[in-house]
Amino acid sequence: MATTLLLICIAATAPARHGGFAGSDEPLDEGGLRDAARTALNDRFRDSTFTSPALAAAETAGAMGITGRTEPALADIDHGRWSGRAFAQVHEDEPSAFSAWIADPLGGAPGGESMETARQRIGRWMDEIARHDGQACGITHPMIVRAALSHALCLPLSTTLAIDIAPLSHTVFSFSGRWRLQSLGLAGGLAGSGLPG
Repeated sequence: MATTLLLICIAATAPARHGGFAGSDEPLDEGGLRDAARTALNDRFRDSTFTSPALAAAETAGAMGITGRTEPALADIDHGRWSGRAFAQVHEDEPSAFSAWIADPLGGAPGGESMETARQRIGRWMDEIARHDGQACGITHPMIVRAALSHALCLPLSTTLAIDIAPLSHTVFSFSGRWRLQSLGLAGGLAGSGLPG
């Protein structure tokens, strides 16, 4: 039994470029839409593509010409009361709480979701995908890709925070008895030979 899972990071949004806690209704910015429209998906993933419930994920898929099924497990980490707010704004309004988050982002924003909770959520979905032969693609968010890396490779969550997950980057996992990381890179390999055959 062998499974291949491709995770594509959403295209760029304003909070991603300028620093902020994206909300679920945050759209792609103009550059993000343009870049997503230039990104192709290997045909073998087209019949098994899933997207985060966030607007940015749906817009990424749409710009790429993909029709994906919404999958709650791919949702971005919940930023609680800071959702939709810029880092600078939160720092000004709640300097102590923001400093505490900077010191320990794994705990999550006030009223939000911890990275451990996100890791468990994406891990359950990945393990369900692993029960089936074939390919699957998920369009999701940087923190969820990091959580997936932690789950698949048994990495400490704190270690994954040191991994940059760029807009439209791809992370390819395979499962045959255990999860393995096949590649972690930019979008150039999506359409062609950058993905395993």
